[in-house]
Amino acid sequence: MPNPTAAMLVIGDEILSGRTRDANMHHLAVELAGRGIDLREVRIVPDDHAAIVASLNALRGAFDHVFTSGGIGPTHDDITADAVAAAFGVPIDVRADARETLAAHYARTGHELNEARLRMARIPEGAKLIDNPVSAAPGFTLGNVHVLAGVPAIFQAMLASVLPGLTGGAPLLSQSLRILRAEGEVATPLRALAGEYPDLSFGSYPFIRDGAMGSQIVIRGTDSARLDAAMMELVRLFPGDIA
Repeated sequence: MPNPTAAMLVIGDEILSGRTRDANMHHLAVELAGRGIDLREVRIVPDDHAAIVASLNALRGAFDHVFTSGGIGPTHDDITADAVAAAFGVPIDVRADARETLAAHYARTGHELNEARLRMARIPEGAKLIDNPVSAAPGFTLGNVHVLAGVPAIFQAMLASVLPGLTGGAPLLSQSLRILRAEGEVATPLRALAGEYPDLSFGSYPFIRDGAMGSQIVIRGTDSARLDAAMMELVRLFPGDIA
């Protein structure tokens, strides 16, 4: 049985403008691979309601899970929750349990639960809250869409609470080998080897060492025995060129 699939929707003008470098995609990819959920697509969209809704509807229909990052804070451009509600065609309003969580948090920290902060308690109808142990403002899951914060520490904490409830498959394994030959020299034998192992994926990544070009070959798959066999074949192809 194939592994469940996932997509990620990164939301925010600051990502597209280059002001903020996204760190959440890498973390999500690593965590999903370890649970046997295949991350198949990542999209980045601006803080634009129509763009978010369109992407959500496309992704949630094509993949088993969609993880969003960003746009659930207290400011005017945090519109992800509204866009998710629109994509599912459900109403959105301040939810009592989310409000209570925020009220308790701000009481402990000596801050006011003002109108802006209360925006973070607006949850689409039918959603399940995602715990936020870092700053209290919850994310939520609606259908197969998991809505997480954009701040990396909070994204990671929210993801850690979501993943145990998801059914995974076989974890993705990988092995790599550095070969002291340029990609143009390894391409033909690598293509032939990949043809012998259609259940594995082969990647070639160039590097420069002491002024000479080399290639790092990465083989990925879910069957450790097949990975071992393919790696042994790769070593036999380039016996004198292993870095």
